[in-house]
Amino acid sequence: MQGVLVDIGANLGHESFAHDLESVLARAREVGVAQLMITGASRQGSLDALNVVERGGEGLWATAGIHPHHAAEYDADTEELLARLHADARVLAVGETGLDYYRDLSPRPVQCFSFERHIELAANCAKPMFLHQRDAHADFMAILKPIRDRLGKVVVHCFTGTREELYDYLDLDLHIGLTGWICDERRGAHMHEFLSEIPANRLMIESDAPYLMPRTLRPKPKHRRNEPAFLPEVLKTLAQVRGESEAELAASTTAVAREFFGLPAG
Repeated sequence: MQGVLVDIGANLGHESFAHDLESVLARAREVGVAQLMITGASRQGSLDALNVVERGGEGLWATAGIHPHHAAEYDADTEELLARLHADARVLAVGETGLDYYRDLSPRPVQCFSFERHIELAANCAKPMFLHQRDAHADFMAILKPIRDRLGKVVVHCFTGTREELYDYLDLDLHIGLTGWICDERRGAHMHEFLSEIPANRLMIESDAPYLMPRTLRPKPKHRRNEPAFLPEVLKTLAQVRGESEAELAASTTAVAREFFGLPAG
């Protein structure tokens, strides 16, 4: 038994979970995923994340923010909505926010503006930040580094980068979130060379459901929807790469996540 797990990022407000959310949560709890952070990544998505918390019962909390893909929707009304959501005790982190130059679904200057406003919100409400970065490392660092000392805890979720990027984040005292990307031999194998270098007190795991189903799952599910019940597969791969037992890694990632978000034990 690997122990109790915390999924720090699950997009359970996604429409693919609308018809069977209760079953999804039950399967997660059956395999030890006892606490989940439900990711808010747009105006509606942040509302949906809080709705999942209300529907899902114990062990669920939410984030609220605007993903860089949706940065173009950031306006005065959005800022007011985020402020209102972050007044709710069940919303524990600012984000998902950051920069994504891989898809460029919002103009880059708009992404930067939205990211900067989220940083200001996090500084003002003294909450952790839940960040996304893809193909935008230089601008990401240029925005975050000068204001880092005004912020509390920060996690770069779904880290997929290089060793150099990793050490830039560690030097800024950031936490690292890992997903099923590390189980993908096509895209994540390069990370295996340095995953053991992440300090245990900076490391957390997440499903990023419904995305990034671990390709090492056996038997392979008939559908392509990832869900929190598959998080133990991320733990298994990570433990193998780091040369740790699954129980040891489960205990450390759970302790770090609980401390990062201020979650109760047990």
